[in-house]
Order: sequence, then C-alpha cells, then structure tokens
Amino acid sequence: MTVHRDTRAAPAGPAAAGPAAAPAGSTTGPAAAHSADPHAPRLVYARPEVLVDRSTHYCPGCGHGVVHRLLAEVLTELDLPAHTIAVAPVGCAVFAYDYLSVDFVEAPHGRAPAVATGIRRVRPEAFVLTYQGDGDLAAIGTAEIVHAAARGENITAIFVNNGIYGMTGGQMAPTTLVGQKTTSSPAGREPSSMGYPIRITEMLAQLEGVAYAARGSVADAGQIGKLKAMIKRACQIQLAHGGFALVEVLSNCPVGWGMTPRESIEHLKGPVAQAYPLGVIVDRLASAPKDTFAETCPAPAHPEA
Repeated sequence: MTVHRDTRAAPAGPAAAGPAAAPAGSTTGPAAAHSADPHAPRLVYARPEVLVDRSTHYCPGCGHGVVHRLLAEVLTELDLPAHTIAVAPVGCAVFAYDYLSVDFVEAPHGRAPAVATGIRRVRPEAFVLTYQGDGDLAAIGTAEIVHAAARGENITAIFVNNGIYGMTGGQMAPTTLVGQKTTSSPAGREPSSMGYPIRITEMLAQLEGVAYAARGSVADAGQIGKLKAMIKRACQIQLAHGGFALVEVLSNCPVGWGMTPRESIEHLKGPVAQAYPLGVIVDRLASAPKDTFAETCPAPAHPEA
C-alpha cells in the first residue's frame, strides 16, 4: 500500500492564476464569478485549483480526464479538497493521484473499498473517496465492493466502466459486451463459454446499505452535465452520513476497443448505453437534507507530512 500525501502548493501570482481568475473557493463551473469591470471579458469557467495543471498521460480520447475534471469541480464546490482522502487501486484509475491535488492512498488491485473502510474507521471526520475501473471493481475486487456496500460504509465510490482491462493489454472484463473483441476474446465474447456482462451497479443497488447508485456517461456535453450532478449527489450522501454511494461512469477506451476517439464515442452512445441504461437506480435519501461538510464534519487538523 502506498500513501500519497499531497504537498503541491496552490498556484500563485497572475501568471499561474490566468486572466481574471476566480478567487480560491469561488464557483468553478459555468456560473463563475463576474469581473468588477463591466467591460472585461466575462469568466464562464476557471480550472479548479485541485485539478493539477499538467499534460495528460492518458491515451487520446480517453474519458478519465473528463471524470477527473468533474471530481475536481464537485470537491471544490463542496469545500472538500482539504478534508478528502481518496483511494486509487491498480489499473488506469490509479493515476488519478497525478491529477487531483488531494491526499491519496494506493491500494492493491481490487482492494480500494477495504482500504477506504480502514480509513473511515480511523479518520471518521474525513471525506473518503474511491476511484476504480471496471476490471478492478467488478472482477478482482468484487468481494470488497459487495461487502462494503452491504455494510453501508459511509464512502463514495466512483466506478469508471470502459468495458475492458485497459492498462494490462485490453483483455475481456466482466463488463465487456457480448460479441466484443478483446485480446483474450479475439473472436468476440461468447456467452456460452465466457458468460454475460455484469450490471454490478444494479446488483449493488439491491443492498440495503446502498443509499445511492447511479450511472452516467461521458459521451456528450449533456450527459457530462448529468454525470456531474450524480457525482455531487453521491458526495452529499456521504456528507449527510447516509451510507454507501456509487456512481458508475460509462467511458470509452479507443485504443482497447480498436476505434478512433470519435468512433468510440458513437459506440458509447449506442451499444454501450443500451447494455448499461443511464440514470439514477436508487436514492434512498431523496428527501434527506443535503448537509454541508462544515455543518456535519468539522475541519480536521492535518499533521504535516
């Protein structure tokens, strides 16, 4: 297990902040602050400081970067970065710690929910987040995610489903579609010998410990907006001490799918969304108050690394 204590300083000075940058803690989305000068250009978006300003290492067209940005926006809007301890396991998802300026713990493959459970036990005041891929969550870590959900652990899980093992060479995952070709199913997934895709979010939603379960997509701007609302709701569930919250993100893997980025987006909108319907599956706290972190969890005193 590897602990990544965030020591990156926030950007300083006009050059780092950019033109008309919003002050720290201000809105980061489309409703960003207006300049006092009525003739100045209107600021419609500013990069959240928690989103590290660096070039991406992900393959062209990969959806992970979009999810990182949404997480950065939501964490900032809820005033959570200083209180967050995130867990990243093995797989493409592990590199989230390079792009989100929060404290991270790196877990063995599939064990992020178990590590998050340990963090929740010893740091009850922290905001605890897992960021996992489909091979990690739905295969190698099936036991861990099922039992964390059954216990109603007060954590938020972000589950990026691109239907393939991306980092290890494009092998078939539990979420791979019927007929989809991968390096371990070169003729396509055949149900009689390889089984059917697992809709694990629907499976978990049946457990009483799951307060919120939803599935969104990065396929277009409209769906990305809905996905952000899902992620924010999942975070608010934890802040209200509501129990386990999960957001599945349908994402594309152009390289693993053998497609161009544009082709992969069309595939995501079509066959993938048909196999994995979008929307909120369960929200058991729909009428519960949406407490803020400051009201429910006082700011912890973080020791210096």
